[in-house]
Amino acid sequence: MFFIILLTMILILVALGSAEYLLHKHYLKKIRIRVHVNGTRGKSSVTRLIAAALREGGIKAFAKTTGTLPRVITDKAIEYPVFRPIGANIIEQLRIVAFVARNGADALVIECMALQPHLQSLTELKMIRSTHGVITNARPDHLDVMGPTEQDVALALLGSTPVNSRLYTAERDYVGLFREACEDRNSSLELVTAEDVREVSDDDMEGFAYVEHKENVALALRVCADCGVPREVALAGMRRVKPDNGAMLDYEIDYFGRRLVFINGFAANDPESSEIIWNMSMERHPDLENRIMILNMRGDRPDRSRQIGEAIPAWQKASRYIVIGSGTHVLIERGVDGGIEPNLFINAEGLDVEGIFETILDNAQESVLIVGIGNIKNEGLDLVRYFRNRSKIGG
Repeated sequence: MFFIILLTMILILVALGSAEYLLHKHYLKKIRIRVHVNGTRGKSSVTRLIAAALREGGIKAFAKTTGTLPRVITDKAIEYPVFRPIGANIIEQLRIVAFVARNGADALVIECMALQPHLQSLTELKMIRSTHGVITNARPDHLDVMGPTEQDVALALLGSTPVNSRLYTAERDYVGLFREACEDRNSSLELVTAEDVREVSDDDMEGFAYVEHKENVALALRVCADCGVPREVALAGMRRVKPDNGAMLDYEIDYFGRRLVFINGFAANDPESSEIIWNMSMERHPDLENRIMILNMRGDRPDRSRQIGEAIPAWQKASRYIVIGSGTHVLIERGVDGGIEPNLFINAEGLDVEGIFETILDNAQESVLIVGIGNIKNEGLDLVRYFRNRSKIGG
């Protein structure tokens, strides 16, 4: 009797699972354009750029970003937070597909939220089945999950290569691996080259409300062109984008006669991207010679702390390095070993946002450039909000 009941329950569960999957496939077929965006850096930005450009081109496009704070963006550019009753789980992608299909979407631009290599593959092959796959780049991050090497990261990301479709990328170091993955899944590889990036002019970048990378714009333009959206129309839509909370923005405060310029680079948390942000910040504000680097660390990401600590001695020097968050000793030890004078580090672990701000003031002169890198979570996001709410532009 027990065996019969158990078998019956198993059969019911199998039937329900099969019905759910068939319904999901039905929803996928209703969405004509499905863009699955993966990569180390720039996923959220590229997702937003493509969706905005498609909307500008008259396509009813929805988007879902993981980003700093997960959001669903409707075809009217209205944003809603993603409800996560049991925390982040790739199963939520199924809910997003169902939601946009029921709302008559022509297009869904969705950011990959999986880290584990097998889950990246599962998300593409079973959940999204993209008509246009995107991998922005492959850089050394999340090495504990996708590593241990940068090449392993590239291989993990390539799990999201679509089948019988197109894969777009601005990656240049692992083109051979990208070609092999595309051949394996019978997809074409669409490379965005350095020349493509140079074709995005400074005039093209005028009108963005935040600091966007030309590489992201060039990549988004290529996808949108293949979806039938003209270049100027796509750029007009991109200029309307509301940036993710992790986007690179300048916030300036006049604090009792002292000029404080804060740049949010926290979302770029691998060494290569972080150095680019650091250099760009100084190029944008060459008049500010007093430079403070804020490094937000996580105790559960010691590999990231070690990588950045080993990298920063080779970067252009800061006046002070204020280290916040948790597990800060890892970065400080590596930085000192690399040649940074110990007295240039300020360990602000455990301080709240008010304490961090006061620490900045203690080390600020009449004018100061403050650049945050490392991680956007917790103290990083608090600090961005603190400066945004007190800045001249209000974010």
